[in-house]
Amino acid sequence: MSRHILRRSITPVLFLLLFSLFSCGPTATPPVEAQPQSQVQSPDSSPLSKAELGTLETYQTALRKVAQKVLPVVVEIDVVEVVKQPVPVFDFFGNPFEFFFGPQDRDRRTPRTQPQEREFRKQGLGSGVIVRKNGKTVYVLTNNHVAGNASEIKVTLYDGRQFDAKLVGTDARKDLALVSFETTETVPVAELGDSDKVQVGDFAIAVGNPLGFESTVTFGIVSAVGRKAKPGMDVGSFTDYIQTDAAINPGNSGGALANIYGQVIGINTWIASQSGGSIGLGFAIPINNAKKVIEDIITKGSVEYGWLGVNSGDPSKELRDSLGIKTSNGAFVFDVFLGSPADKAGIQPGDLIIRVGNSEVKNSNDLVRLVGNLTPGKTTEFQLIRFGETRTVTVRMEARKPESELDKVTRRAWPGFSAVELTERIRKNLNLSADAGKVIVGNVTSGSPADSAGLRTGDIIREINGKKINSVADFYREINTNQKEFMIRINRSGNDFLIGLVRER
Repeated sequence: MSRHILRRSITPVLFLLLFSLFSCGPTATPPVEAQPQSQVQSPDSSPLSKAELGTLETYQTALRKVAQKVLPVVVEIDVVEVVKQPVPVFDFFGNPFEFFFGPQDRDRRTPRTQPQEREFRKQGLGSGVIVRKNGKTVYVLTNNHVAGNASEIKVTLYDGRQFDAKLVGTDARKDLALVSFETTETVPVAELGDSDKVQVGDFAIAVGNPLGFESTVTFGIVSAVGRKAKPGMDVGSFTDYIQTDAAINPGNSGGALANIYGQVIGINTWIASQSGGSIGLGFAIPINNAKKVIEDIITKGSVEYGWLGVNSGDPSKELRDSLGIKTSNGAFVFDVFLGSPADKAGIQPGDLIIRVGNSEVKNSNDLVRLVGNLTPGKTTEFQLIRFGETRTVTVRMEARKPESELDKVTRRAWPGFSAVELTERIRKNLNLSADAGKVIVGNVTSGSPADSAGLRTGDIIREINGKKINSVADFYREINTNQKEFMIRINRSGNDFLIGLVRER
């Protein structure tokens, strides 16, 4: 459209200029002296000085030394995963139509031929980092999505030596796995750095086997630290990530992200890309987050996570205002599991946890990650805000329960539901009168005593043990009193009910 408008606007102007040239005599236009054209300076093509070359050579030599140190400790990992898939079986001889058109509808009383399972060998490729050698056993750290489900594993060293390897252990929550192979030969071991010292702008070197191109080195910087995976992403959620623009592609997974000292500071894990290839958005697990995984798998055979025993979340602005919380950071405790480390230490529903040890808690995901990295059996100080006051409690951590036992833990969630201030907007949406109440039930924890007692989202909390509830602060004060039985008067659809909860430690 702009071109069309531009053309139409230039035509009349050209016509007028031509008309004036042909209609006027030679004296109509006074002579104009030619103006000297400005000289365009050509770029300096002189050779680089010795000083300039010296600077570049120093830079190049430094990169070469880093590559020479890191390349030998990064391996190629080839895996074979046996995948079972159902294969439909057609009754070709019983029904000739099925030979051409597939299974046909039959009388439901007639049993159909059941599909059979068939095994397929699925090949994969990734990278790994040699992190330890104990006697004849060499341990290689990689990603869980590279080797976690492998039936066959082969490791190829930088010098071409190949070894059959086996899976030692995995940590799906961080997307890490440890494999091992046996040899009496000399094998280089990576120097692990301190990823807590990594800063934005640091040089970063990625080493791996992208798309099967073994021992590839790419160079960039650290673009960001402390990156979190977005909810719903199929990546490790119990870790943060180092972001880098050093090129990372499929096949780099499990490889090294190194610093200028040749120390491994991260394990390359995933990329953000719409094309499937590198666009300068690569993410690596900080090596400090992997050190405990390495130690646990080698010494215990599995990874132990610290367990606090709370249901936490990020409080809304309304909830912060109701409880007088000034900070925007922290993880809000909605439930405490009775008998858990949090319960024993005195953490209560309604607390806002703002610090674990020396680390600040920015949100609930931060709390999960920090607690998971704590060692069971050891004590850690937790700083929290309760009704506007800051206090510190000491918690003795326990090991996180297996997934199969989490249902039993949920049954001991107290109080088993969250309370939300009944704002004017909520009141209008639910068509409630002005005198309906001040606090409403938010989420009810599935399987909790409150759930079993019949409490529902949207119930209006009027009283607890005969005391009127006029605010969320009132709710948390009453629900945390040192009593065993609690009678909660609620209003549902204009009718009042009494629901009893028993807190049994």
